[in-house]
Amino acid sequence: MAALFTCLFTFQAAAASSLYLCKDARGKKYFSNMPESGRCVSYSTRKLGSISFSGKWPGYSNSSYKNVRYHKQIDYWGKRYNIDPNLIKAIIRAESGFDRYAVSKKGAQGLMQLMPDTAREMRVSDPFNPEQNIAGGVRYLKKLLKMFNGDLVLSLAAYNAGPGQVKRSGGVPRIDETKRYIKRVLSYYDRYAKA
Repeated sequence: MAALFTCLFTFQAAAASSLYLCKDARGKKYFSNMPESGRCVSYSTRKLGSISFSGKWPGYSNSSYKNVRYHKQIDYWGKRYNIDPNLIKAIIRAESGFDRYAVSKKGAQGLMQLMPDTAREMRVSDPFNPEQNIAGGVRYLKKLLKMFNGDLVLSLAAYNAGPGQVKRSGGVPRIDETKRYIKRVLSYYDRYAKA
């Protein structure tokens, strides 16, 4: 499990492990990296797999975590931008399930589900080209990690909901989809690291 947070910066491990399990006024659970008095308890990321929100995430067999498409591209861009390839795999799995032609309802495209404006900003001319999409997605992730001082939880929240939402919220936004997304990526990350 120690390999879980071996990405980007050395201080990132401490930031990423500062995860809290909270309950809102209705008793619904959510994750945050900013504890609220009386509503949150410190939660080890080692226990993430034991928490369920609305069901199990697909694809839990160990073999599916060992045999990954686009491994060479993921490894290359991970090394180039000093980001753990296992984290990149986890994001791709959560975003598109490794479907290079995936398009979301909101218009995000390709393996790492880049919005058209983000794709242009990250110099991606063809979001359905695996090489370009992975390169652009990793560049964007690195930008977010820098923006949020290496905090992996906030960076993942920003990848899903947008950096503006995270800044306005002062932490992980209270958006169910974003909370589930963070848990899903961290769960996949753990499984890829173990595989």
